[in-house]
Amino acid sequence: MIPETTLDVEFCRRHFPALDSGWVFLENAGGTLVPTQVIERLNQFTSQYQVQPGEGYQASQAGAQRIAGGKAVLAQLINAGDDEIVVGPSTTSNVYVLSHALQPLIQSGDEIIVTNQDHEANNGAWRALEASGIIVREWRMNADTDDLEIGDLEALLSERTKLVCFTHCSNIVGLIHDVKAITRKVHDAGGLVCVDGVALIPHRRVDVKDLDVDFYLYSPYKVYGPHMGVLYGKRDLLALLANQNHYFLAGDDFQRRLCPGGYNYELTAAAGGIGEYFDAVHAHHFPGANIGTPERLKQVFDLFAAHERGLSERIETFLRSKPAIRLAGQGAGGRERVGVFSFLVNGCDSGEIPEKLRAGKIGLYADDFYAARCIDALGARAQHGFVRASLAHYNSDDDIGRLIEQLDSII
Repeated sequence: MIPETTLDVEFCRRHFPALDSGWVFLENAGGTLVPTQVIERLNQFTSQYQVQPGEGYQASQAGAQRIAGGKAVLAQLINAGDDEIVVGPSTTSNVYVLSHALQPLIQSGDEIIVTNQDHEANNGAWRALEASGIIVREWRMNADTDDLEIGDLEALLSERTKLVCFTHCSNIVGLIHDVKAITRKVHDAGGLVCVDGVALIPHRRVDVKDLDVDFYLYSPYKVYGPHMGVLYGKRDLLALLANQNHYFLAGDDFQRRLCPGGYNYELTAAAGGIGEYFDAVHAHHFPGANIGTPERLKQVFDLFAAHERGLSERIETFLRSKPAIRLAGQGAGGRERVGVFSFLVNGCDSGEIPEKLRAGKIGLYADDFYAARCIDALGARAQHGFVRASLAHYNSDDDIGRLIEQLDSII
């Protein structure tokens, strides 16, 4: 039998210059490192093509091609068309713009459902619509599982439900939601969905067409790219949204109509390096296979996921073995979790743990991580939030060994 391909972690690590520092980076849910392909594309664009793109001269045309190439990669990451995504400054900004653009479709008395688990990016802008007479209902985490249960959502859905906003995976709890099943129930009730995929996309292949979501959001800087945000929308829905930019922009120019002030050219061009890096990983592990195909993304993400599962099992086993530790989501037995572990230590201010770990060159953090409603619902405010360790595929067995050894001595 041909042995199953496993991730060559050392090959991957060689593409991330920041790892040469000797630090263990475990704040990846806040933002991943970037590979050399992204760095080089950014340097090349700013040094050679930082001009107004799309004009008749060589540098301008070459710059426009690189921008278009970067946007194509950002679309491919979620199996979307180039004309179905909007590149913006951040997910928070993209949701804010979307909430205003959707208002012609949502009238006073209509209902929106939000959660108390989501990052505030997919929360605050929707709740603010109450001021215009829209009714906001809250899908709350189950106290036994620390997670969102579909049965609790069903009790909230009605003929007045126009939109349900929820996360693919919480950046605190780390458990993966069945987006496809949730979306089907919302659609059956006559509503739309807006899914925050920021915490999920570094760990799993996302296919927005298969999920059948109406709107999907992610942040490339959480998936080895530059600091920006991406909004996907079904094309027929994007065409119905109110223009949020200059009045004279064409009706099908979704990128500019839904991105006031325009998007960042150099960072979009640099995002093409994400695809280049994935191609390098794919070619290394599957020599002779065709590069640049949609299938290669699934193969690469499957490698990442399998590697992270092994690391996650070590961390979770350690955390669950300590009576003094409370792990968020611990009550949800059998649920699939990405490599995000948020925990409290009895009698300890959460801020003390990262401070002590830094002495051993381990970088992680303790906070509410912009999911303040989740922190409050889980009762972690008194300890100033959770300590969070979050993985990326470039984390090694040695990284996890160092974390466990030092946590054990601290606790």
